[in-house]
Amino acid sequence: MSSETSMRRVTAIRNGTVIDHIPAGQALRVLKLLNITDQTAVPVSLVMNVPSKKMGAKDIVKVEDRELTQAELDRLALVASEASVAIIRAYSVAEKLHINLGEELNNVVRCTFSNCITQNSREPLPHRLVILSKDPLQLRCHYCGTPQNIDQLINNVL
Repeated sequence: MSSETSMRRVTAIRNGTVIDHIPAGQALRVLKLLNITDQTAVPVSLVMNVPSKKMGAKDIVKVEDRELTQAELDRLALVASEASVAIIRAYSVAEKLHINLGEELNNVVRCTFSNCITQNSREPLPHRLVILSKDPLQLRCHYCGTPQNIDQLINNVL
């Protein structure tokens, strides 16, 4: 194997989170779901469309000095339900977290329909989206029955 093909594309991080096995082309959505912008103070590494034996091609995101919360893992399920998440401490994997896409997403994102009862602040209800299909991902609001568009949902993160 030549040194070019075995070369690491992104350096190791001391502390933080590595999200691996993101479907190719979804890394930018992952950044948006995690609210990582150009104003983010910590270093973020993004590698897109790298070869993967398991997936053909994949994306990888490394966020230094930040460990993901369960709420953030729930958001990741919208675009990368099969991704692997590793918490890094002192350059070693301290924990492996699992993204779980169940039967319903609760209080992860708001319904995209502007007249949904969940948009009414006088009657606060939990935000519930029912998962109709995982591949491809199809969601519907529990209350109004509106099918959800993933691109619009990413803008409705709680």
